[in-house]
Amino acid sequence: MLDFSNKIIIKKIKTNESIELDQRSVQIRENQNGLMAVSYVAPVFEIMDLENFFDDVLSSEKLTFDIGGTGEAKVSYRGLVEGKGRNFPQNLDHKIILLQEPTCLDDRENVQITGFSKFKPRGKIS
Repeated sequence: MLDFSNKIIIKKIKTNESIELDQRSVQIRENQNGLMAVSYVAPVFEIMDLENFFDDVLSSEKLTFDIGGTGEAKVSYRGLVEGKGRNFPQNLDHKIILLQEPTCLDDRENVQITGFSKFKPRGKIS
C-alpha cells in the first residue's frame, strides 16, 4: 500500500531548492488552458518563506510540482499574487501561486517542441 503525504512540494529545477506546503492549507483550481491557481492560506511566517522562495524565480521558469508524493510534474511559474476575499485572522495571509502545465515537452529536459519549418531554399539568390 502506498503512503501519501499531506505535503505539496514545489522544487526549482535549476537549484534543486524546494518548499513544502501543507495540503490542508491549499486549494487548487485549473482552467481549460492548463493554468493552475494554487491558493495558499497560512501563518504570516510561512507566507514570508513562500515569498522568499519565489523571489528570484523568473516567469516561465520550469519547476516541479508534487502533490502528496504522487510524483513530480513539470510546470512553468507564472507568478505569485495577493489572495483576496475572506477576512482572515491577523496572523494568517493568503497568496496565490500561478503555475502553467507545459503544453508539449519532448524527452529532453524542459525543451519545448516547436513546428518544423517548411521553408526550402531556392537556388542561388542574386
